[in-house]
Amino acid sequence: MEKKPFIEKILALKEEKGYKILAHNYQIGDIQDIADITGDSLQLAELAEEIDSDKILFAGVDFMAETIKILNPKKKVIVPVKSATCPMANSLSRATLLAFKEKYPGVPVVLYVNSTAECKAEADYLCTSANAVDVLAHIDSQKVLFGPDKNLASYAAQRTGKEVFPIPGENGYCYVHNSITVEDVKRSREMHPNAKIIVHPECPEEIRDLSDYIGSTGQMLKFPKNDPSNEFIIGTDIGMIHKLKKNFPHIRFYPLKEYFICHDMKKNTLEGIYESLDKEEFEVSLDPKIIEKARIPIRRMFEIMERV
Repeated sequence: MEKKPFIEKILALKEEKGYKILAHNYQIGDIQDIADITGDSLQLAELAEEIDSDKILFAGVDFMAETIKILNPKKKVIVPVKSATCPMANSLSRATLLAFKEKYPGVPVVLYVNSTAECKAEADYLCTSANAVDVLAHIDSQKVLFGPDKNLASYAAQRTGKEVFPIPGENGYCYVHNSITVEDVKRSREMHPNAKIIVHPECPEEIRDLSDYIGSTGQMLKFPKNDPSNEFIIGTDIGMIHKLKKNFPHIRFYPLKEYFICHDMKKNTLEGIYESLDKEEFEVSLDPKIIEKARIPIRRMFEIMERV
C-alpha cells in the first residue's frame, strides 16, 4: 500500500474509533506527522490527561506507555508493538532496587522516568532528563540512590554536588547515547566546523564535556530559538532531527553519528499503527496497586517542579 492512502486510512480510522495518537520525538517522521501530539515521554503522559478522548494509541516504547497509563488509569492505552522496549529501563529490576534500598537504608531513591512501572512504585521521586538536576537539588539529603542511567546520574551529581549512587551501576545506560565516542565528536566538528554540538545528558561525561549544550529532547527544541547559530549537530536519536527541521526550517541540523537510532523506537511503523487501530490492540494493563504506588513519586516530582 502506498504511503499517502495508507496515512489517510489511519487518520480516518482513528477518527472513526475515537483515538488520539501520541508519538515520541524519536519516532520516524511519518509517524510524528500523523500524531495528534508529539513530545518526550513524561510530557506526553501529562498531556494525555488533558486530551478529550478516553482512547490513546501510543507510539514509543513500553515504559513510556506504562507512564501514560499510570497518569491516565481510566483511559484505554494501546501500543502497535508489544516488543518495543527499553534495555536501559529493563536493566533495573525491582529485586535489585530493593537490594540497594536495603544496603542504603534511609537514602532517598530517585528514578529516571525511563524505568519500569514496578520500579517506579518503589521510588521516592521520579525525574526526567530535563529536571533531574532540579529534583536532586530540592531533596533534603546529600546522598541519593539514582537509576537506572549511570550517565544521567553522573550529570546530576556534577550539577548538584551531591553523592549519587548509580543503580544498578555500570550496566545502566542507554545503548544509543552511550555509544558516542570522542572520535565521533571530533569527526563531526571537522565536517561541520561552524555548527554547535547539542547532546543528551544520557551521553557519557567525556562526550558532554566536548559539547556546546546539554539538554533533553524538550530542551533541544528550545535552544536553537535563542542561539544565533544556524547549524547544529544533534547528539541523540535521529528522529529528533525531523522535529527540529519542522520547527526551524531555516536552520541546518546534522546527526552526530551515522545510523544514530534507537532500534526499539523504530519498531513502530505506519502499518503497525493501522493494524493496532483496526484491532484496538495491544492494550497496556497494569496492576491497580502498582498504578497507585507509582503515582506517588511522580506527583512528588511535579510538586518540586511547581516550586522551581
